[in-house]
Amino acid sequence: MVDRASAINKLVVGDIFHAQCPNGASLICLVESVTDATINARTVTHQIKVEFDRRTGLGNPGTSETRCGIDSIAPLPVHMHNVILGMDRKLRLEPDITKHKLNDDERRALIFIASYYPTNPL
Repeated sequence: MVDRASAINKLVVGDIFHAQCPNGASLICLVESVTDATINARTVTHQIKVEFDRRTGLGNPGTSETRCGIDSIAPLPVHMHNVILGMDRKLRLEPDITKHKLNDDERRALIFIASYYPTNPL
């Protein structure tokens, strides 16, 4: 069985993973860059930058009360992965917030993720 740190160290640029905050916030994250010590990611739905420690999997999106942790690195099925990448692109590049409405595929992907990551923990 692979230990937590080894599994987290396998994340590379472009990977999508899940993190959870103590307050229950669910973060779908996209890896932007990786260093020896950190995984730099942004959340897909809110475009918040989060730096995760590669040893512990803990991230810092805010104060210690909102400190999150990577809880799943399970790869998404290809179609879902592509839908999430498209959603990320739309939310990152479209300046008109009125165009951020989710389409049917995006809604299905978020519903899928809500059960997929909890059933595929790290």
